[in-house]
Amino acid sequence: MFHRTGSLPAFMCFAIGVPMLAGLQTRLVASDKKPAKPTIKKLGTIDCDLVEATPLVFHDRLYRFEYVRDRYKGNRTGKSYFRFIDVASGAPTVPFAKGHNLGCALADGGKVFVYGVKGWGTQTIYAFWSDDLKKWSSRPILDLPGWKIFNTSVCKADGRYIMAFEVGAPPEVIGHGFTNRFAESKDLIHWRLLSESHVYTKQRYSACPAIRFLDGQFYMIYLEARPGPMYESCIVRSKDLIHWETSPLNPVLRCSSEDKRIANPRLTTAERERIDKAVNLNNSDIDLCEFQGKVVVYYSWGNQHGVEHLAEAVYEGTLAQFLKGFFTDQD
Repeated sequence: MFHRTGSLPAFMCFAIGVPMLAGLQTRLVASDKKPAKPTIKKLGTIDCDLVEATPLVFHDRLYRFEYVRDRYKGNRTGKSYFRFIDVASGAPTVPFAKGHNLGCALADGGKVFVYGVKGWGTQTIYAFWSDDLKKWSSRPILDLPGWKIFNTSVCKADGRYIMAFEVGAPPEVIGHGFTNRFAESKDLIHWRLLSESHVYTKQRYSACPAIRFLDGQFYMIYLEARPGPMYESCIVRSKDLIHWETSPLNPVLRCSSEDKRIANPRLTTAERERIDKAVNLNNSDIDLCEFQGKVVVYYSWGNQHGVEHLAEAVYEGTLAQFLKGFFTDQD
């Protein structure tokens, strides 16, 4: 490849003309650039001590599913629970699934399904489902003795549903923890664990999955540990949940000063001071959905050891454009 290192002789400038020279310079600069990845606009922090949150559309309204920890400032029950927030009005639903943690949510077929674990790092995943966000049915759907299960994520695929879930033990299952394993269902209630070859990845830290299915491929955003320490959200894709392709444009999100913007005017002075002084070394627990022609993104930032904050971001485009945009064959 030709790289221009100095000025062209005067006779060459005269011969090719300024417009031609400008075009040459443009091509030289462009040839050295990586493809542009999707632009995510960070809007800032909306709450403290909330981490796992899932945006979803139900009956044409945008909701934010929240896992409310027992120490959350507004939680007077003494136990963790799940709830939904109507994003337009800010109104919360009645809490449910008391004592359950690390939830995710999916709207499908006129119902909302929620998944989570009871306790922290336990062997059983539970499902909750409702058609009105008021009355909930529930049952255990996957029990794996000796396993420690944390975050979950569910998507609709071709004639089935796939769950990605984060595992922290036992060592022979996780390799280098954390690790994401997968389960399959036909109805979102009855699930079966996929074989050990369906994994990402036993070679290094891979946590906090958010899985989606598009045009025959599974796209998964997950958290990867970097030296520093630093924790960045990255994206991979797979046709079979066995062989994975890593985006050349990773990371999807990394910590930055924009995380500390104030996006919720109801945050108190004390909360704003905490946000300003907080250690920030991670962008984790991403979840996302398409709503009114854009992608709504929620994620957590903080010190990765309990001092955490919920932030919001947006991508101006469709979910398909967002996911495919992290891979070079996007067209």
